[in-house]
Amino acid sequence: MADPISIAMGLAQFAPQVIKWISGSDKAAEAASKVVEIAEAVTGKQGPEAVEALKADPALVLQFRQAVMANETELDKAYLADRQDARRRDVALAQAGRYNWRGDLLALLAVGGLVLCVWFVARDTEMPERAVNAIMFVAGVLAAAVRDVYNFEFGSSRGSKSKDDVIARFK
Repeated sequence: MADPISIAMGLAQFAPQVIKWISGSDKAAEAASKVVEIAEAVTGKQGPEAVEALKADPALVLQFRQAVMANETELDKAYLADRQDARRRDVALAQAGRYNWRGDLLALLAVGGLVLCVWFVARDTEMPERAVNAIMFVAGVLAAAVRDVYNFEFGSSRGSKSKDDVIARFK
């Protein structure tokens, strides 16, 4: 059988949120297996054949998207649990009197790289369009890294925190 992560990446063309669950996580293989399982249930086909079945039938794509959305909470929980483990590691380091320099260094490099990309484009107005496009692509990747740093350090949003507080009160 083919690698579940490869198959799930193929399925991401039909439900882009899949990429979040299967990239950069210790639980990527579990999430990928779940997404593949959903596709197989919808199409009645196994592995790569499920991707091909979705390509051939827009109605199946709609069913697959609906099934992914129905399982979104479960997949999000696994994704967020992975982040929580990283936050616990930082707390454990602090309690042991150590500091996570690696995280700070990566954040600094992402911010510095983003500033450097913007500086390169702004300083040379005669730069060829291909060069500008390449630099802006790198800037986009670095901006996403900066966003991830902020999401990790401060949570995904204040609205999400408020929602969690309301849910906790109902329990």
